[in-house]
Amino acid sequence: MSTCRTIIYLLRNDLRVHDNELFHWAQRNAEYIVPLYCFDPRHYEGTTNYNLPKTGPFRLHFLLESIRDLRNTLINKGSNLVVRRGKPEHVVAELIQQLESVSTVAFHKEVTSEELSVEKKLKDVCDQMKVKVHTCWGSTLYHIDDLPFHHISGLPDVYTQFRKAVETQSRVRPVLPTPEQLKPLPPGLEEGAIPTAGDLQQTEPVTDPRSAFPCSGGESQALARLKHYFWDTNAVASYKETRNGLIGVDYSTKFAPWLALGCISPRYIYHQIRQYERERTANQSTYWVIFELLWRDYFRFVGVKYGNRIFQVKGLQEKSIPWKKDMKLFSAWQEGRTGVPFVDANMRELLMTGFMSNRGRQNVASFLTKDLGLDWRMGAEWFEYLLEMTQERIGSST
Repeated sequence: MSTCRTIIYLLRNDLRVHDNELFHWAQRNAEYIVPLYCFDPRHYEGTTNYNLPKTGPFRLHFLLESIRDLRNTLINKGSNLVVRRGKPEHVVAELIQQLESVSTVAFHKEVTSEELSVEKKLKDVCDQMKVKVHTCWGSTLYHIDDLPFHHISGLPDVYTQFRKAVETQSRVRPVLPTPEQLKPLPPGLEEGAIPTAGDLQQTEPVTDPRSAFPCSGGESQALARLKHYFWDTNAVASYKETRNGLIGVDYSTKFAPWLALGCISPRYIYHQIRQYERERTANQSTYWVIFELLWRDYFRFVGVKYGNRIFQVKGLQEKSIPWKKDMKLFSAWQEGRTGVPFVDANMRELLMTGFMSNRGRQNVASFLTKDLGLDWRMGAEWFEYLLEMTQERIGSST
């Protein structure tokens, strides 16, 4: 094949073209770019502790929509999305051999152990095959290098302290412009078919018309949602008053599932809010969207600071609690049969739609642990299976 410089860009939870540093970097440094997504079989196995399926029908459906949307966007920009089924470290090794012109493999850094394990294996493969690795950070509102702490070990263990420090001592970087065109794939490289749910041993979810999240996956849908919520309806101006609502599409932003897959950039949301505040109104509600993005940042950075401790049964405070593992009680919680109407309604919503409000999630999690006394990891793994907004692999405790 051609000896021209080729860069493989492995996409994971960064399924967008806007505000994407790696597309900009690759565009400047390659003659051919291979945007690659791998359906890793490890994502469709059982979880670590209770062997629940890691990816359920709603999450997979949203992911497949996001992959199809990204492919369409890339095609419109002169590129394409290369899709393969297999472990990324194996797929990348095969592509390096096949193309012969690969100079670099690039990817965004992740936080938790299963993702970090893949990164290590990729680096080992590239080292063996004399190919460079280029990484960057792109998942948070504030860049990890811009935090006002000397080291991640200095991250406060209290959110308010973190928030006040970054708000007064750091700044959000500007959004990178969306490239009009992208370098093409190397000649002769097949794009690969996007699998169906059946290909991945899953079933298609049944759509429920009552869902509070009747939205589709993908960057274009995420950007359309922001336009609707900010500019078309001004719903953002009452977000703080409505955010704990339960039924309906517009009581909250609904950005979380798109943020989880990187279909929308938190920096883009931030700068759109600032523009909205300049052009229309600034109030507690517009600030509160940023406040919630900061919560998301904080938990990501806590994951960097503490690593696998966030998945271990004793938690970050090393508390020994005699958690129960009563499967009868757990099944009642899963299926919305506890006899507590508010808990049951939220759990049935999750089961039937893959979505649950922030208020609902807090309440059902509290009920599972405080009232039923069940191992919190049982609930975490159930959420990982069903919630469309899950990002890191919860079953990463070993």
